[in-house]
Amino acid sequence: MSKTIMPPVHPGEILHEEFMKPLGITQYRLAKEMHVYPRRVNEIVHGKRAISADTALRLARYFGTSAELWMNLQAHYDLELARDEAEEQIMAEVQPLKTEGNEGSLQPV
Repeated sequence: MSKTIMPPVHPGEILHEEFMKPLGITQYRLAKEMHVYPRRVNEIVHGKRAISADTALRLARYFGTSAELWMNLQAHYDLELARDEAEEQIMAEVQPLKTEGNEGSLQPV
């Protein structure tokens, strides 16, 4: 199993620690100015909700970043969780594709 030394960092923690805190932005203010319910921001900040494409677009517009930044943070978090939870089982169950002369490679035969 690929248990990571440190648990994966939820994008909500990055949102809070790297964007909201330094700029003095409250959850309520962020929600109001992004035109979303405060609950959405609260759940993201507390790691209880994923960042959706809609939220990524809103965060990107608000903070002057890219939507891809937020989506990539979420994808990275999800992948790390999956690795921690299922990688060992997947490694045991799924065998790499074997091709002629290149075992485990995806090069054509």
